[in-house]
Amino acid sequence: MARVVAFIPDLLFGSNVVGMLKAAGHEVQLTSAPSGEADLLVVDLTAEAPQRLEQVREVRRPSLRTLAFYAHVEADVRAAALEAGFDLVVPRSRMAREGPALVERVLAADTCD
Repeated sequence: MARVVAFIPDLLFGSNVVGMLKAAGHEVQLTSAPSGEADLLVVDLTAEAPQRLEQVREVRRPSLRTLAFYAHVEADVRAAALEAGFDLVVPRSRMAREGPALVERVLAADTCD
């Protein structure tokens, strides 16, 4: 079980993510501001990506793993998140389908792509 902070301002989608991750056995906190007090930070980059990337930079610590999702039509957001050092960046639709598996992948890997 991992401590997960879900920085997902969209409450409906955030609730879905929280539910699926809790069902997979994780302790999850939904928040509208990022926090480094977790094993994993899940970040919604579907809106206001530059601001969110900056907010994550401010709380990031070396042991904090990061998983972000973005709107599939915004490849530049994916590139910016990877450049910022996120461990894994996936389209929102993939997060909706594979959330628990993606979390496990990030937590288990030394590095992700």
